[in-house]
Order: sequence, then structure tokens, then C-alpha cells
Amino acid sequence: MVNAQQEQQIIQETQELVEIPEDTTTTTQDLAPITAADIDIEEPKITEAKAEKSKKTTKDDDIVKERLYTIPLQKAMVRPPKRRSPRAMQLVKIFVAKHMKMATTVTEEDDELPQLIITPEVNEKIWSKGIEKPPRKIRVRVTKDKDDNVTVYLAESE
Repeated sequence: MVNAQQEQQIIQETQELVEIPEDTTTTTQDLAPITAADIDIEEPKITEAKAEKSKKTTKDDDIVKERLYTIPLQKAMVRPPKRRSPRAMQLVKIFVAKHMKMATTVTEEDDELPQLIITPEVNEKIWSKGIEKPPRKIRVRVTKDKDDNVTVYLAESE
């Protein structure tokens, strides 16, 4: 324990080192916790235009059709072992194109064909056991947007 005389000596030594004026010494009793009312912070003013921009439009607004499918991949096992996972990827593309009725020819109105996008999660799931052992079936969520672009997601349950 430090007595009052030793405490005063320590305070004097620190004031000499740091050059703190003597009248500014405080004790822990003088310090009060700072509350939110003590600090004047202005809340940012958000205009209506900025609020609308901050609400990011998600792709959920553009979705026309959404389906859940279980895609059978057993036909990939007919291939030689080193060609099974690539064949499983082909089967996913064929299945989705058939069931989502994707256009295969360019019409006069559209300048380009719709895209089929397979997310990395689906790709990783098929290739998870390597090239020789793809899964026998895979559960996917397929969405079609207003431009007829189709995206294949892994179902949330997996």
C-alpha cells in the first residue's frame, strides 16, 4: 500500500517528467463516465433519393421462374472413370436447358442466346469426390430471369 506522502512524491515526479501543470491534477472521483448526451453527434441526414439508392435491388426482383430439381447423374457412371465428373456437368446443363425451356436459336428480336450459369457451389459439389466419383444425384434451385438467363444454385438444405 502506498501512503499519502509517497503518492504525492510519485505525482511530483510524474509532473516533472511530463510537465503537467499542478492545477490540472485529477482524481478518479473527478472523472465521470461519458454518456451519449455529453457528446454532440449529428445523425447523418438521408434524403429520399439516397435511401432508394441504398436499398440495393436484388436479383430476386428480376426472377420470373424459380424451381427446385433433383438432377439424376447416374448416366455419368457409364463413362470411363476419368470422364465422369465432366459428364455430370454436361448432364446438369442438359437437364436444366430442357426443364427451363431455354431457347437454342437466336430470334430476330433477341441479339443473343440466353446464358446458363452454374454457380461455383454446384460445381464444387459435383467435383467434391474428384473426377472419378461424382454424386449420383444433386438437389439444385434453378432461377430464370426476365432476360431468359438461367442460374443454377445448390439447394439451401445442402
